[in-house]
Amino acid sequence: MSAMDGIDILVSEVGPRDGLQSIAPIMPIEAKKAWITAEAAAGVREIEVGSFVPARILPQLADTREVVTHALTIPGLTVAVLVPNARGAEAALEAGAHKITLPLSVSETHSLRNLRRTHAQVLEEARAIAGMIAALPTERRPHFEGSLSTAFGCTLEGAIPDAQIARLAEGLMAAGCDEVGLSDTTGFADPAAVKRLIALVRGTVGNAALTGIHLHNTRGLGLANALAALECGLTTLDSSLGGLGGCPFAPGASGNIVTEDLVFMLEAMGLRTGIDIDRLVAVREILAAAVPGEPLYGFIPDAGVPLGFNRAADRQPIKEVA
Repeated sequence: MSAMDGIDILVSEVGPRDGLQSIAPIMPIEAKKAWITAEAAAGVREIEVGSFVPARILPQLADTREVVTHALTIPGLTVAVLVPNARGAEAALEAGAHKITLPLSVSETHSLRNLRRTHAQVLEEARAIAGMIAALPTERRPHFEGSLSTAFGCTLEGAIPDAQIARLAEGLMAAGCDEVGLSDTTGFADPAAVKRLIALVRGTVGNAALTGIHLHNTRGLGLANALAALECGLTTLDSSLGGLGGCPFAPGASGNIVTEDLVFMLEAMGLRTGIDIDRLVAVREILAAAVPGEPLYGFIPDAGVPLGFNRAADRQPIKEVA
């Protein structure tokens, strides 16, 4: 696995977007800012801070531009956002986001429900976004990811044919995306499916074009699926503090991987995340106070780390016995 500034695995926090869009309460802007600031201080290097969608659709994310403005003041933080179309991307570019993700549901039924667009229309939006990015000075161009949503199955259509997934992955890259990502929007994935789909997509667009995956823990396989992705060489894993999240337009979708548990697993395996687990767990207090009554999940916050646990970066190399 390639190292990134001393980091083996990039844990991308998606709670401020995927988590908050899935709950009814609207988190106050100051609490969002405090959450993002505290997670960055704990060592989280990338945070998806919101989505540029119409406020009437997701009022929970209506303040995304202000959140982006705040997040950009945090040194070393990659500020990521999700956009549903070219109009949202234009707003993201104006705000100065470092990374833009456009979701393309491989299930066309879900695409119509989620974005109100066919596959062909989403690919056209991708081309328009790529054109806007290309028109910017090099130093202002954000990273552009096309996310293959519902890739492991859809609650509306069921299994999606491999040929369709491969065609859409190729279409996103041809449209101008820098990379594609896999998303288990509905929590259908299992470790074998993760390995098979990674091989399928990489076989279509190349290894460098697929480095990250977005997994849910809907059926309790989130960390097992993350491990399978690691074994295939992926280096970016999405997760959400406290396990907040799901998709409001995919019935039955719930539960992102818990960031705290994911970080513990990675560090326990000797993989460096750059994240301080104790400081990360403490950030939960901000969520608990800002959205009281919303359940927060995770084993590490309850059980704590084992006695004598050391972060991967603090460990001394094991000396070989002659």
